[in-house]
Amino acid sequence: MSGTSSPSALRLGTRGSALAMWQAEWTRSALERGDAGMAAAIVTIRTTGDRVTDVPLAEVGGKGLFTKELDEALLDGRIDAAVHSLKDLPFDLPDGLLLAAVCEREDPRDALVSDGRTLDRMPPGARIGTSSLRRRAQILARFPQVEVAALRGNVDTRLHKLDDGQYDGIVLAAAGLRRLGHAGRITELLRPEIMLPAIGQGALAIVCRASDAAVRHALGKLDDADARAAARAERALMASLDGSCRVPIAAYAVTDRARLRLRGLIASLDGARVVADAADGPRADAESLGRRLGQRLRESGGAEILQQLANGGF
Repeated sequence: MSGTSSPSALRLGTRGSALAMWQAEWTRSALERGDAGMAAAIVTIRTTGDRVTDVPLAEVGGKGLFTKELDEALLDGRIDAAVHSLKDLPFDLPDGLLLAAVCEREDPRDALVSDGRTLDRMPPGARIGTSSLRRRAQILARFPQVEVAALRGNVDTRLHKLDDGQYDGIVLAAAGLRRLGHAGRITELLRPEIMLPAIGQGALAIVCRASDAAVRHALGKLDDADARAAARAERALMASLDGSCRVPIAAYAVTDRARLRLRGLIASLDGARVVADAADGPRADAESLGRRLGQRLRESGGAEILQQLANGGF
């Protein structure tokens, strides 16, 4: 694409939450820094996930709730690109759209925010808030003395609920807390050995129309090779299993020069059954590595967990 020039103006679509706006502003600034002739504008679009805040994601449609309206805006030409948290992006994009950039990854870990107590020091019955089935399952597997309670809303809303005494602690993505200036509120960073992150957690994803070569060229300058390789492996694992918010699945890939190491996990909702494994290989084979590890998880008991979840069990 060496002969393709960047557009002089570009409309970036985003959700309206504080974190989504931070991500869009970061993208706009990065684009304009990289091209002095570029003028990027931010277009805010309200998604179903923003409107429905009192029901767990798994019950109302999962990841697509945060992307559907942005996809539609791209396809009908109201925006030129959409900025997402990669972990919110479904594996299968609508026809005509592609993942143009995976930006450099922030801290992928989960973080506990509490009154100072770490998870292993929480008393029996302590209420830990999270909207994620992945977090719920791993918390209950490691810290069965606590109660995990549903928690929806943007980052500031969740922090207010904690401060109001509705929870003894809440678990959020460290990246979101850092980006919004709340790093000082982190009580405990949860190591991947304790809580494996969500697929794509900490990375930004920018989607555009596959046919728009100029926009693809401009966004490609923001693509980070390490983050892209990790995303390919993690999302391939997601696709080989269930790939939705309805199943506690986690994956985390780390690159080391030409190599890539991937860890994956699938668990029952109550945390009583956890199947975990790891694999490594050439980073050029990231997707096949993810598929192979997903198949190993299935063969090690993951298929039974998936079947039970599909039947409403666990």
